[in-house]
Amino acid sequence: MSISVSAFYKFVRVADARGLRDRLRAGLEVRGMKGTILVAPEGINGTISGVTDAMSSFLDELRCDPRFADIGVKQATVERHPFKRLKVRLKREIVTLRAPEADPTERVGTYVAPRDWNALIGDPDVLVIDTRNGYEVADGTFERAVDPGMRTFGEWPGYVADNLDPQRHRRIAMFCTGGIRCEKASAYLLAHGFAEVYHLKGGILNYLAQVPESESLWRGSCFVFDERGGVEGEGLEPERAREAQ
Repeated sequence: MSISVSAFYKFVRVADARGLRDRLRAGLEVRGMKGTILVAPEGINGTISGVTDAMSSFLDELRCDPRFADIGVKQATVERHPFKRLKVRLKREIVTLRAPEADPTERVGTYVAPRDWNALIGDPDVLVIDTRNGYEVADGTFERAVDPGMRTFGEWPGYVADNLDPQRHRRIAMFCTGGIRCEKASAYLLAHGFAEVYHLKGGILNYLAQVPESESLWRGSCFVFDERGGVEGEGLEPERAREAQ
């Protein structure tokens, strides 16, 4: 029996965070699903797994809420649950930055489709930044990408203050695993005077799923926060080296 893994997020105003948390948990529990969903006043962020029919049913139910009718979902198929249990948690932020001016519900950078990403990051006038943590970057990254050397995403404001200048860095392209951190990172840059900010739509996972390996500028594997460890290639297969460990 195959298991579907779905990753999704949506920045949207949530006035009933506690009630939404309870409804999501009930819907997942009754379907025997596992994984984690974070619920906050700024939206939801989750990666969950379940049998295919249960996953389809849950996502249909989620999209019945008008706030999440257009939520994007990245899916993969695995042989067993990559999660051991179910967690649905209330948080202050779905991506912790502690910078109120970085509000993706107000504005974010320009989305770049995976098929257009290579041309953008190949432009020498564009500064390419990997907004993930250092241990994620160590597994793989894009050609020409700068590693900020962060231990947590909360260090992003400090990195910007110490290394970036709106007058000198006029075109910035960023990427992360699924796109969510770049939403906040780009909102932060725009709030601090950076005019031309781009980010990879759907993140690395979307790029790997859409861009043929023969054309890919990605090098290495992509770290994911579950028992797969890292994924690689167009099919988002578990990294073979990790499977053998």
